[in-house]
Amino acid sequence: MEHPDLAHLAAVLAAAGAGLLVAGRGRVMVLGGLLVLALGEAGLLLSSSGTAKLDQLASPAGAVALVAGLVVLGCAAWLLVTRPGWVPVLALVAAPLRPPIAFRSGGGFPLTLATDGQLGRLLPLYFVLAAAAVALVWRALAAQTRSGAVRALPRVVALPAGAFIAFACLSLLWADQLEPAVELLAYFTVPFALLLAVVARAPFPDWAPRAMARAGIALGVLFALIGLYQAATQKLFFYAPNLEVSNANSNFFRVTSLFGDPSLYGRHVVLAIAIVLVLLALERIDVRVGIGLLVVMWLGLLFSYSQSSMVSLVAITLAVAAATGGRKVRRIVAVGLAVVALLGVGFLASIEIRGDSLRRETSDRTQRITDTTRVVRAHPIIGVGTGNQAQVSRRLSGRDRPTPNFVSHTTPLTVAAELGVIGLALYGWLLFGGSRAILAVWRLDPGLGLGLGACLLALVVHSLFYPGFLEDPLTWMVFAVAAGQLTWSRRDDGVRRRGRTSETAAAPA
Repeated sequence: MEHPDLAHLAAVLAAAGAGLLVAGRGRVMVLGGLLVLALGEAGLLLSSSGTAKLDQLASPAGAVALVAGLVVLGCAAWLLVTRPGWVPVLALVAAPLRPPIAFRSGGGFPLTLATDGQLGRLLPLYFVLAAAAVALVWRALAAQTRSGAVRALPRVVALPAGAFIAFACLSLLWADQLEPAVELLAYFTVPFALLLAVVARAPFPDWAPRAMARAGIALGVLFALIGLYQAATQKLFFYAPNLEVSNANSNFFRVTSLFGDPSLYGRHVVLAIAIVLVLLALERIDVRVGIGLLVVMWLGLLFSYSQSSMVSLVAITLAVAAATGGRKVRRIVAVGLAVVALLGVGFLASIEIRGDSLRRETSDRTQRITDTTRVVRAHPIIGVGTGNQAQVSRRLSGRDRPTPNFVSHTTPLTVAAELGVIGLALYGWLLFGGSRAILAVWRLDPGLGLGLGACLLALVVHSLFYPGFLEDPLTWMVFAVAAGQLTWSRRDDGVRRRGRTSETAAAPA
């Protein structure tokens, strides 16, 4: 780390900015939070790279790239000023995309293509968020009155989200190692605070939920078709080195579609399947079309061989059936859950009876849990700092295996290890608040509420077996859409709007 003091200052600024931006009410607080958050993000980036990136931008090629980027960003911001209802749809489309673009460390043009199956950053999403932030500032400053210029997020989401993000940022101050903490904050936590703030404050006209559903399904089908192509040709576009070795030495070939990991690919397909299941259950899609979409996506999911994704799929299928079916269906779901639980217990018992290794049968997950629990016991109150669980688990274990082998794969345990019981309590508050917001949306719009609930359930269940719940932009999209729909269609206290207020008039669809 070149500038640790700058990293500490930037983390404090990011914490303050995220709190103001997410939980703030009124134009002054929100715009002030946005400015402070931007300063914190800039400080985090500079603390790790120093002035190298600035030197690149000062070169002729870098200057051309910078000017061109600003022009394109300005055009995109102008488009979102005139069409702010597009913000959630564009953010949803951009969220999963990670083009294979890397930053060049030497002179010349600052961008280059990544190699060896690697993916780049969430650059499309960062661009959409930057344009949406500029558009939000423009609309706020152009409003006639200070009241109603910027919608406030409902407290049920704003308070837990702002508190959790701020605490995660502050945890850099006591992080065991600064580099992974800065990496996580700069490229995930801080941008996702911006995502929550700008998407939730965007207009949600009547066509927006339908457009988001179509976009989500289209992405799921696209990912599945690419996965089927890879299964047929046995050629991957993007992959982690360990997956390449695994496929070469296994009897089955795991595909990744446009992702670097089969389980991450599976997660995104399951989310699209969740939307189709909700539409079928509510009879809002032709049965033949819905079944056809499910067949394509399920076949694509099959070749991921992702157990965590399959468990998530079972969970949302049972949940949607219970939410939309009658008493008989709920009884069947309850019996199904009992059977699944008994099968799970029987499987674990059979491992002991056969004398096999529980660690091997669970793909090393039990060992990862043990390693993470060791960190929780050693640092129970405030944890070891965001992004540091794997490094500290490796050190406490005394083994020399690569650091990625110590990643928890269980989000609640990771939160407990990195942020302690305080962070775990805030994490639980975040899930509770988000669930309450989704329930409120369900009362207003059963289709949208059930779709958001199914997606959140899929993400939570998947996060019990695979990392990345808080580092997935779609998690924050679910919270943002729920918060935005509530404040767009009713007052913050839950009372339906009688007509268009100055608040909605300040943000035309």
